[in-house]
Amino acid sequence: MKQTRTLTVVCHVRAPLLLEPVDSQVESLRACEEEGTIDELLVRSWPKEVRLSENSPYQEVLETYDRFEQWADRRNVSIRPPFRTRTATSQVTDERREVLVTPLLCLECYADDELVAVYPHSTDEETITTEDVIARIRCGEDLVSADPIGSDVEANGLERDDTGAESAPSPRSDGCPDCGERLVDGQGLVTCPDCGWIGTIAEDGGYTRTSVERVSDRKPVRAVPDR
Repeated sequence: MKQTRTLTVVCHVRAPLLLEPVDSQVESLRACEEEGTIDELLVRSWPKEVRLSENSPYQEVLETYDRFEQWADRRNVSIRPPFRTRTATSQVTDERREVLVTPLLCLECYADDELVAVYPHSTDEETITTEDVIARIRCGEDLVSADPIGSDVEANGLERDDTGAESAPSPRSDGCPDCGERLVDGQGLVTCPDCGWIGTIAEDGGYTRTSVERVSDRKPVRAVPDR
């Protein structure tokens, strides 16, 4: 099935550990690009561990991780694992510090410049691995028009149940429907200053998401660090 929008896959990998099975996955992605099932493949390297600090020299990696976390929260899935945090102790100064441990390989998929998927990730029932999605891409599955997880909230704010039927927005409260933080009401639009959610107050008193795209969903693919 032909992609309806441009599919860009960014492959993050620990270098120089391009060994089996990681190397074979990267080669499979390159083959997908050559075959046209991926419009563009970008390979980026990152370190095994990144210090969770404003002074870290790998701020781009931390920003990428934050972007993944926001995506996972919106889809009600988890990226822990493959990402995890731990406390490390310096052998020189005995200083204890929190570090982010990165996966050997991680994929982020963009439809045009919109982040639509991150792999690996887990739901309550299963874990979708990078091997899984690479196999689906090679089979020509359209990851752009058919999100593997499914969109939990439509652009018009109507939620869909397991049967596909639309249901009304949930009753309104002071909290953001996405992150729970307090919303700000401004001239007919309610916004969340924390996560950027934008909506309106529905007739039944609930909140309805607008079709306005959130800035956090439109980070340019080219901004992914090349380290």
